[in-house]
Amino acid sequence: MTKSSHRRADNEAMAISKQLRTSPRKLNLVAGLIRKKPVGRALNELAFSKKRIAQDVRKTLQSAIANAENNHGLDVDELIVAEAYVGKNLVLKRGRPRARGRFGKIEKPFSQITIKVRQVEAVVEQPAVEQVEENA
Repeated sequence: MTKSSHRRADNEAMAISKQLRTSPRKLNLVAGLIRKKPVGRALNELAFSKKRIAQDVRKTLQSAIANAENNHGLDVDELIVAEAYVGKNLVLKRGRPRARGRFGKIEKPFSQITIKVRQVEAVVEQPAVEQVEENA
């Protein structure tokens, strides 16, 4: 959040991780696991995910939660993952010699993830009270 053009609401906090060594396509699969979920459930999803990059996403989410609590004074129990989006970063270009003097191109992509958490008021569901009609 280096530029002031990024607007943030009063009930939001964010964290960005850059230079993650995975493709944006693979990272987006992990980001899809946590979108629109409460932060406690999202942390559990990432802790038990079999994807290698899930641990880096978990660190980013924990950073966003810490930013919400310490910098913005938000209640951790009422946070949800409002947005989790992925972007491209640099690509390392490598190669491998192939047959007949050719060269096989190998690209090693990096990506970045931005996670925004938002405080929402906990909605308490009240049990539906059925009206009993007395037939007299």
